[in-house]
Amino acid sequence: MILSLGLISACVSAPKDKVVQATKASPPQTIATPLRSPSINDPSRDRANPALERELAEIWRTFPGKTGIAVKRIDGNWEIGHRQNEWFPQQSVSKLWVAMTLLDKVDRGRASLSDAIRIGKEDLTLFHQPMAVEVEREGAVVKSVYTLLDKALASSDNTANDALLRHAGGPEAVRNFIDKNDLQKIRFGPGERLLQSGIAGMEWKQNLSYRRTFYSARAKVSVERRKTALDAYLADPIDGASPLAIVRALSKLARGELLSENSTRLLQSILTRTRSGPNRLKAGVPAGWKFLHKTGTGQVLGPVATGYNDVGIMTAPDGTRYAVAVMLGDTTASVLQRMRMMQAVTRAIGRYHRR
Repeated sequence: MILSLGLISACVSAPKDKVVQATKASPPQTIATPLRSPSINDPSRDRANPALERELAEIWRTFPGKTGIAVKRIDGNWEIGHRQNEWFPQQSVSKLWVAMTLLDKVDRGRASLSDAIRIGKEDLTLFHQPMAVEVEREGAVVKSVYTLLDKALASSDNTANDALLRHAGGPEAVRNFIDKNDLQKIRFGPGERLLQSGIAGMEWKQNLSYRRTFYSARAKVSVERRKTALDAYLADPIDGASPLAIVRALSKLARGELLSENSTRLLQSILTRTRSGPNRLKAGVPAGWKFLHKTGTGQVLGPVATGYNDVGIMTAPDGTRYAVAVMLGDTTASVLQRMRMMQAVTRAIGRYHRR
């Protein structure tokens, strides 16, 4: 990877959203994504359309950088892709495993969606954390597990996610959930603060969580040191996953194999409201289809963007479901080019559905 000694850019994981003031919320009673399978008398269950395979191959071949694509027919027997079994940084995609670990704890009666969690200034993280405004204003806030799930997934709030991680039992609990459910090539890192500071070649200190202190401190780190740390991370990402493992995990979730039916429906409902990445995979999903997803966005150094991801589940009007993951380890493509590439993937899936 070649990095210029020019501009060192800041990472932004999600758009800024208005902070919700409510401390508790009730889960919705209905869900967009069905827990059902289309008719088994469908020959497209057993093999992907060759035209879809060719189009995905062309999308992958012509995009610059390390790109992973995986598509799996959830209610069928095929999965296709490119570099689909290699390690890629997850970044905020890993919030999925935190949510599942906590919901599994709820299913086992060891936690509740109404559990109250206190969040103070000592709990703030970095990058995208809309909750920080409220915490700094109030000194501390109390939020329910359900409210934090919504903030962590739909708004990709890093502080909300770290609070859920603590309540779930920490990184080891997430790793145990991944192992217990045989999710294979999915890792879970040390948490947002240690992960991001390490990627930048820095040592974490809590004062870095306040406002733009992290950005200011990172700007003082030499490009050479940042490049060394970033290269090491990309070569063996501590929060890595393969696109294939992710689509298989999403398929297990959709089929109700990871969580109870209530928790499965709740998680899918929240993911239909994801506000980050509206112009990534979602923008290519055909009209009339349903879509739920989770994005991830890594740090940027010079011309190179890292960990730019989107993973989700597409549901056709006839109920057919596809799990899809597009993960960019590193690329020099512009944001617009990245978004258009992702849109091309979901657009192709829709175009060749049942043809």
